Amino acid sequence: MAARLHGHASELPSLPLRLSASRSCLLGAANRPPSALRLRPKSCRPARVMAAAASATAEEGLKKGIAEFYDQSSGLWEDIWGDHMHHGFYDPGVTASVDDHRAAQIRMVEEALRFSGVSDDPSKKPKKVVDVGCGIGGSSRYLAKKFEAQCQGITLSPVQAQRAHNLSVVEGLADRVTFQVADALEQPFSDGQFDLVWSMESGEHMPDKKKFVGELARVAAPGATIIIVTWCHRDLLPSEDTLLPEELNLLNKICDAYYLPSWCSAADYIEIAQSLSLENIKTADWSENVAPFWPAVIRSALTWRGFTSLLQSGWKTIKGALAMPLMIEGYNKKLIKFAIITCRKPE
Repeated sequence: MAARLHGHASELPSLPLRLSASRSCLLGAANRPPSALRLRPKSCRPARVMAAAASATAEEGLKKGIAEFYDQSSGLWEDIWGDHMHHGFYDPGVTASVDDHRAAQIRMVEEALRFSGVSDDPSKKPKKVVDVGCGIGGSSRYLAKKFEAQCQGITLSPVQAQRAHNLSVVEGLADRVTFQVADALEQPFSDGQFDLVWSMESGEHMPDKKKFVGELARVAAPGATIIIVTWCHRDLLPSEDTLLPEELNLLNKICDAYYLPSWCSAADYIEIAQSLSLENIKTADWSENVAPFWPAVIRSALTWRGFTSLLQSGWKTIKGALAMPLMIEGYNKKLIKFAIITCRKPE
């Protein structure tokens, strides 16, 4: 729960990015119709320069907002929920306690590995892992221990990176797990470096989804598995070019609270993976399996411990807490989907 401008600069709200009404904006210029790529008259160049400058400013604003949001909120999350900053995986229809939720977060990691076919076989298990949008390193440490692997995590939050390192030292993993502040769209790694590329609930923060997946593929070694677990909106119907206005309005409110740019669907991710010639592409909708999560987060915020900690954590965290019912509304309306997308880089 880890950035390019969509829409027009004149439409910018308090957050630098909003949901675009056009599906083509989600996938980058390469996927727009040819008419959208024609050269403009020479007199339009100053406008394009201004738009590019506004885009760069908006991108920096988004990254700053994401970093500050997690700088403020990570301590509260860890205090109540532990070091895994993501949904849990539950059997449909269950009502669970906080202890159950922590176990469910570990189950989420295991279910993602199972779905993607990552092997426990000593001769096949991953040796080098990257955790893109690592939070305070819960997944990184778990994967490093499970596979006896080297793991590198990246986050936009300096507070998260430092806390992730400190926890790794306490667990005796500092020689195998490292963390740094870095942009997932410009990762500080050489090509083909990792045989497991892991992104657990960071894709929703990426405004250029094609560049995001492209970076995951770039740092993946030949034959590596790529796992993306992320928030999506519902797939569009064949007759639709965009979501309904009321759906866009709801998602925009969530974007304002959680520093999110444009959403996309799982079908969009599949299209992107196919355009990059990735193989063994699979996806699943796990919305029912995460249904108990947001009600449980709300219940934890309403305890005295949760309430007092929330008040001390800053306005950005409070704003995020106030938006939690909107996430439940989005799931109940089948608008928000919790999706896993996995694929493999060709040998």
